[in-house]
Amino acid sequence: MTFILGLTGSIGMGKSTTSEMFRAHGVPVHDADATVHALYRGRAVAPIAAAFPGAVVNGAVDRARLSSMVVGKPDALRALEAIIHPLVREEEIAFIKNCIAAGSDIGVLDVPLLLEVGGGYRCDAVVVITASAEVQRARVLARPEMTAEKLDAILARQMPDAEKRRHAHFFVDTSHGLLVAQRQVRSILQALAGRPGRSRQEKASRHA
Repeated sequence: MTFILGLTGSIGMGKSTTSEMFRAHGVPVHDADATVHALYRGRAVAPIAAAFPGAVVNGAVDRARLSSMVVGKPDALRALEAIIHPLVREEEIAFIKNCIAAGSDIGVLDVPLLLEVGGGYRCDAVVVITASAEVQRARVLARPEMTAEKLDAILARQMPDAEKRRHAHFFVDTSHGLLVAQRQVRSILQALAGRPGRSRQEKASRHA
């Protein structure tokens, strides 16, 4: 049975880079953000167009327009989540089933808000990608159009890193460079080698 490893971390921690490290070892990865992007060009277009007139341009969801319609509006955000979350879960369940069918030893669920939405039950273990607060802020503030105010608003919506770490079975600390992070990923894979996963795809189906 495929061992399902949840991978999560706050903004600027190096989550995407770490996901690629798992992929480099042949581990299949389900990227929740990439799934949402695909849905915005596919199955989510019609329901979002109905719920948020003007959010769809040339047959795809315009993320900037949609963001302006939901930011700071809890009811609108909940309406969007009610559309997107079930579709993302369907894609995730399909990924897990594909991993099991392919005989994959490990499958990674890369979900930025895994712990915030109580998604830990879907995984056999959770790895939190972390870094020092100073490194995190420097990385994020180097991004185009990012400001300290925007960063603080994003962090306010995310579980603090210290709390995430309390929920983790493993850590990857990206503060010290790629080579150190790669060694930590290899150590995780070695620790999980041969460990069977539970029937998470059945549990996921019940919670879908």
